[in-house]
Amino acid sequence: MIKLVLLAIALAGLLLFFYLKSASSGPLKVGAPAPTFSLLDQSGQLRTLDEFKGRWLVLYFYPKDNTPGCTKEACHFRDDHSALQQYGANVVGISVDSPAAHAQFANKYRLPFPLLADTSGLVAKSYGALINLGWLKLAKRHTFLIDSDGKVAKVYVNVDPNSHSDALLSDLKALQE
Repeated sequence: MIKLVLLAIALAGLLLFFYLKSASSGPLKVGAPAPTFSLLDQSGQLRTLDEFKGRWLVLYFYPKDNTPGCTKEACHFRDDHSALQQYGANVVGISVDSPAAHAQFANKYRLPFPLLADTSGLVAKSYGALINLGWLKLAKRHTFLIDSDGKVAKVYVNVDPNSHSDALLSDLKALQE
């Protein structure tokens, strides 16, 4: 029994170490250039940051397709997609799930925007939005509002999936005035 408790303590310590290590690189700061990316979307199309130059970009990272919070967030972006486009903003979601998982998720909820597969976690890491527990990688629920010049205009780290899209719309309007 003591061996089992010691093993559990050691495992918890190891998980905490990897979590803290992944959390130490914090998200990008406002004004920083957005790191480039080249990832496959749910249709197998290669998407890059460059294709959004000259437009605003809502780049949101999320942990996992088909989970309650991620589904709520994606559906709110879907419902507000037209309003976001009226402000010249495109929406792109990124997680470490595969293109096939993204395709199923996007089809199930009729998502009108690309979901990018960052299966290695390297893009999430470059944005400071990666939880890396060694064998398990997940994107943190962070969003980056990127301006038409490719610079980070706003960073959201404590995202409420229920109201995040509304907050983005409000901030987008304020930043463009």
